[in-house]
Amino acid sequence: MSAAGDVRSQLLDYLKELHLPTFRSCFEEVAQQAQQDSFGYERYLLELAKKECADRRHRRIERLLRESKLPLEKDLESLELKRFPNKVVNQFTTLLQGSFLDRKENVLAFGNPGSGKTHMLCALGQELIRKTGRRVYSATCSLLVQDLLRAKQELKLARLIRRLSKYDAIIIDDMGYVQQDREEMEVLFTLLAQRYEKGSVMITSNLPFSKWESIFKDPMTTAAAIDRMVHHSVILELNVPSYRVAQAKKRKK
Repeated sequence: MSAAGDVRSQLLDYLKELHLPTFRSCFEEVAQQAQQDSFGYERYLLELAKKECADRRHRRIERLLRESKLPLEKDLESLELKRFPNKVVNQFTTLLQGSFLDRKENVLAFGNPGSGKTHMLCALGQELIRKTGRRVYSATCSLLVQDLLRAKQELKLARLIRRLSKYDAIIIDDMGYVQQDREEMEVLFTLLAQRYEKGSVMITSNLPFSKWESIFKDPMTTAAAIDRMVHHSVILELNVPSYRVAQAKKRKK
């Protein structure tokens, strides 16, 4: 092997050991560019470092999106903000900045079925991941409750709640849409109580607070849940017609 080939082989080995895959795949291409544009050594390293960081960030965002379980089709681009009241649009625009996560604030979206609650919070969750690198987890209330209940039955509830505590925000979709029994709601309350002032919860519900007793089955538990949710929160009232009904009418025309 030539001296140049030996150097290249050693460099590839070191870059692999250092977990720099973009350096490894691009250093020769960037070297040619450096020769053509008369880059110095520092500029050459800078260009490689920029590529490595950009690729690393892209891979991390893709991993966070997969981990989030968010429906990726419900994104900001497909969200018709003009359908919503100006107050809601202004609130949503502020939420996109992500500072509410630092304050451990909750986001509560209320509205009739089809009003766009789920789409809005899913779009918000995706933007928090893409623009700020936050960790978000999304689940329907019924599926999340089943996971919590199963963990409790297996004596692993504390472990699951500890795992969920790693997320900056948890989206709980359709709370109250499917009625659960008291034991199921107890594990949900346990999660909400654990996250109080420690992490954000983002909830969609078609039930106003006055009907939440039908969710938690007990007046005191209901009051405690509402108190924890509202204390630090942004409430989005999506009093708009059903998007799905509007789309169906358009298709018929």
